[in-house]
Amino acid sequence: MDLSPVTEALAVKSFDKIADICDSLMLQVASEGISFHDDWPYAIHLLGYFYVDDCDSARFLWKTIPTSVKESKPEVVAAWRIGQKLWTRDYAGVYEAIRGYDWSPESKDMVAAFSDVYTKRMFQLLMSAYSTITIRELALFLGMTEEDATTYVVENGWTVDTASQMVTVKKQAVKREQKVDSSKLQRLTEYVFHLEH
Repeated sequence: MDLSPVTEALAVKSFDKIADICDSLMLQVASEGISFHDDWPYAIHLLGYFYVDDCDSARFLWKTIPTSVKESKPEVVAAWRIGQKLWTRDYAGVYEAIRGYDWSPESKDMVAAFSDVYTKRMFQLLMSAYSTITIRELALFLGMTEEDATTYVVENGWTVDTASQMVTVKKQAVKREQKVDSSKLQRLTEYVFHLEH
């Protein structure tokens, strides 16, 4: 079984393509009737789904993994622990699951990249959902110490009130693009012309 496309994608850090590559390879190998379960990079496959925020596919993959693989490969179980936390929206638990396992060299970069992407997603979620938040809750959402979380958000323009231990969220300006196609412009011109004459 040739897993070189996965290895190459990992080497160039194309983590957003891992899930699709693994899906294609799995279909190809399964269609050829080759037994692949013992050698399949399930942890990488699961992490690929998490990286692109596809928990549903990760959950279905987890259900297809043989029990023998789950019992013999602790990294697969550790990857799924991240999935469980994502599924239940245990935001702080995601970071605990990431830090709670000594990842293999193949997985380490991908887990670190996922952690960064997940932190950015949480930051965007906080920005859209909160106007103020406590420093303690902020640290839980971002998986950081209170000091690091405060520094992170201040760098992004948020304000901190140390007396009340609250952070004020800086809302992003909503950009609205008006798309005017030529037919609408033509109708408007005809309408104005009709009104004037």
